Amino acid sequence: MEINEDMMITLIIPWAIKIIIALAIFVIGKWIAKAIANFAKKLLRKANQDEMLVKFLGGMLYAVLFIAVVLAAIDQLGVNVTSLMVIISAAGLAIGLALKDSLSNFASGVMIIVFRPFKIGDFISASGVSGVVDEIGMFCTLMHTGDNQRIIVPNSVVFGSTIVNASALATRRIDLTIGISYDDNMGKAKDIILDVLSKDSRVLTDPAPVVAVAELADSSVNLVVRPWVNTADYWAARWDIIEAIKNSLDDAGISIPYPQQDVYMHNVA
Repeated sequence: MEINEDMMITLIIPWAIKIIIALAIFVIGKWIAKAIANFAKKLLRKANQDEMLVKFLGGMLYAVLFIAVVLAAIDQLGVNVTSLMVIISAAGLAIGLALKDSLSNFASGVMIIVFRPFKIGDFISASGVSGVVDEIGMFCTLMHTGDNQRIIVPNSVVFGSTIVNASALATRRIDLTIGISYDDNMGKAKDIILDVLSKDSRVLTDPAPVVAVAELADSSVNLVVRPWVNTADYWAARWDIIEAIKNSLDDAGISIPYPQQDVYMHNVA
C-alpha cells in the first residue's frame, strides 16, 4: 500500500499535473491565437485592405500561432521539442514530396494574393469554369455560379490558367450583331438602332456607341451594334437593348431574316 502511495506521489500526480497544465496551455493558447488572428483581421480591414488578403493573412497567422501553442503544450509534457522539430522536419520533407500538389496549391494561393488578378466579388473565368469569387483559401478558390452552385477550384489550376476577369474594369462594351434584309434600308435601320441606344440611360456617351455595316452575309446585311455601359449594368442592359431593337425594327417594318437557300429543280429526261 505504501509502495502504491509512493508511486502515486512520485509519478502519477506529477504527470497528471503536467497533463492538466499542457491541456490548459493548449486550450487557452488556441483561444489567444484565434483572438490575435481576429484582431489582425480587424486592423487590416480598418486599413482598407482587400478582403481576400485579410482572410488569407488571418488564416496564415492563426496557423503559425496554433503550431506554436501545440509545441508549447508538448514541451510542458517534458518532450524535447528540439529533437521533435528535427523529426518533424524529416517527416515534413517526406510528406512534402508526397503532397507536392497541395504545396503547389499553397504557393499559387500566395501568388494570387501577391499579384491580385482578381478580388472577392469579381466574376472570373479560369480553367473552364466561371463564377463570382467568394474566398481565396490557402489551397483552393471558392466561387459560386449565377444559379448559386458552389465551385471549388485548386489554386494551382486557377493561377496556372488564363484568367478572364469580367469585373476588373469599370466599363464594358456590348457586342451585338443584328441582321436585316437586303431589301431594307440600311441607313434607316442604323438610325432606329442608334435611337434605341440613345433612349437607354445606361448606355454611355463616351465612348460613343457604334452601329456599322459589318458584313454582307448570305441571307442578311449584318450590322454590328457596340454600345458601352458600366460593368454592373452589362447583362441587364444587353438583354433590354436586344429586345428594344427587335421591337423597334418590327414597328418600322424592317425584317430580321432567317437563313435561307435557293434550290432550283431541273427535270431530267
